[in-house]
Amino acid sequence: MTATGATFPIDLGAYQKLTLDPTVPTLTADQKAALQANIQLCRDAIVFFTATGAAHGVGGHTGGPYDTVPEVMILDALFRGKPESFVPIFFDEAGHRVGTQYLMATLNGDLPAEQLMSYRLAHSKLPGHPELGLTPGVKFSSGRLGHMWPYVNGVAFANPGKTVFCLGSDGSQQEGNDAEAARLAVAQHLNVKLIIDDNDVTIAGHPSKYLPGYSVKRTLEGHGLKVLEVNGEDIDALYAAICEAVNTPGPIAVICKRPMCPGIEGLEGSNHGHDVISVKLALQYLESRGHSAAVAHLNGIQKPKQDYTFLGISDKWDSNRNVFGDAVNGMLAKMSETERKEKVLVVDSDLEGSCGLKKIHDAYPEVFIPSGIMERGNLSAAAGFGMEQGKQGIFATFAAFLEMCISEITMARLNYSNLLCHFSHSGIDDMADNTCHFGINNFFADNGLDDGYDTKLYFPADANQMKACVEAIFFDPGLRFIFSTRSKTPILLDSSGNELYGGNYTFVPGKDEVVREGTAGYIVAVGDAVYRALDAVERLKQEGLDVGLINKSTLNVIDEDAMAKIGKSPFVMVVEAFNRRTGLGSRFGSWLLERGYTPKFAYYGTHEEGCGGLWEQFPHQGIDPVGIIDKVKKLV
Repeated sequence: MTATGATFPIDLGAYQKLTLDPTVPTLTADQKAALQANIQLCRDAIVFFTATGAAHGVGGHTGGPYDTVPEVMILDALFRGKPESFVPIFFDEAGHRVGTQYLMATLNGDLPAEQLMSYRLAHSKLPGHPELGLTPGVKFSSGRLGHMWPYVNGVAFANPGKTVFCLGSDGSQQEGNDAEAARLAVAQHLNVKLIIDDNDVTIAGHPSKYLPGYSVKRTLEGHGLKVLEVNGEDIDALYAAICEAVNTPGPIAVICKRPMCPGIEGLEGSNHGHDVISVKLALQYLESRGHSAAVAHLNGIQKPKQDYTFLGISDKWDSNRNVFGDAVNGMLAKMSETERKEKVLVVDSDLEGSCGLKKIHDAYPEVFIPSGIMERGNLSAAAGFGMEQGKQGIFATFAAFLEMCISEITMARLNYSNLLCHFSHSGIDDMADNTCHFGINNFFADNGLDDGYDTKLYFPADANQMKACVEAIFFDPGLRFIFSTRSKTPILLDSSGNELYGGNYTFVPGKDEVVREGTAGYIVAVGDAVYRALDAVERLKQEGLDVGLINKSTLNVIDEDAMAKIGKSPFVMVVEAFNRRTGLGSRFGSWLLERGYTPKFAYYGTHEEGCGGLWEQFPHQGIDPVGIIDKVKKLV
């Protein structure tokens, strides 16, 4: 899983540790030549080691760190010239640009270059967003997109007289956090300098097309910032603008206009450059640059595979997040175009391809709103559309961002909205982005009072149940939250080997599903923990321990019949990928006690920061089949 024994095939020792003085805003010929050489070296290195993520199957992001190399090289030289004048940290609110942090940690001697070839692999300590305290040389945790500028304002308060930089992007600037940060920075005359990569690209497309009228420059000027706009690939102009920003007190933004992935054939100007470069294009790029050893290393990488054979499942695996879009389309197909436009509004947040919404966009564009990285506002817009009886809004994003929308969810509830939310990337499976992108606090969506407006949380266990769930609840009033995982999940089988949720199965909201009967006790599992628990149950039965399994697909409704059944059994064990502090297990024991049931009880979920990688996250938390079997044996 690691690149132990391999030598980093690009000579990072060629990096020239340049020193620049911001009071001299022009570059000498030698300084410019050194900068240009450093830029090319670092861009080559970023293409290579991020491409190892593509080759290993763990993904990653190439375009962001590749784009911003010129400004990072300049900042590095400035930090070296007058360290006492700066907070020498490359704060970056586009956390997926983590390649920048890893490369600079390597150039500064904190991280072995060879470790870069394990980019995003499990246990490599190189997750998809920077995490303070995990990776040597990384000096901050970025969290999610658009969250750093407010934090950097506080760093500026703590370091009066010093200049603090925050690298940004046109995508991160769409988040509402930055509007608030801008107002505070201007009001308090904070010495924060923003350097913004404005390449008109986000995941789903081009902001100039899906948000016409949006301008980073005009937005920041409207908040009162001085803004300098330059061609980010013009080194002389970029350096002069950064020097002007440093020499001018107060908050200033330097906006770097450039295409995405300049100079990379096949990616330049494309939104595909936002994610990891394909191995094919990386090989093409590296060959053109003469990096034969890097090419050989990429060609020699074999993608790690999970070789565990799960019991109780079919050979078919499917992506519930995409099945959601198919299922919604099935319901929309039953309406006329006029009815669809009158009754349904689907609002995206730049993640349509990741949440199944692209299928809706392609089939029924008349009900689809492509929107930016503005989760709070987009959820509220969908909820507002669903305020009137007979209408409903549909909204989707990653589950990690649910935490950002709690207030808006409350507003939707207080206004009796009809809102169907799909939060994909729930739990921890396949999360090479790691801890900050875990979707583990989904129960926060159920934040109303007992007598409040109806809210239900659903987590279908496979594609068949996802389709049935959408069909059953699509026209229900109230707030409905459907969760899915980033990873594919297998089709579950019953004890006779037939599809558990196939045929004439009908999803019943609030009903807990008995997957396997058992006399020794019951495991209650959620979402993608169900098939892992099913494997554990099948293996335990083979050993003579007759354990049953419950799929609790409606998370926040108590099924009294199921509760009586399992409450009278010898033990109950809850298994989930949600946060152990806030998930189902944290309340299930109370539900049992309130009804007078006292079986042996235990609950297991996500309780540690992530290990990176993909399926490795489950065994890291001890909730894979091996971990489940071990815990059951200790409980009985």
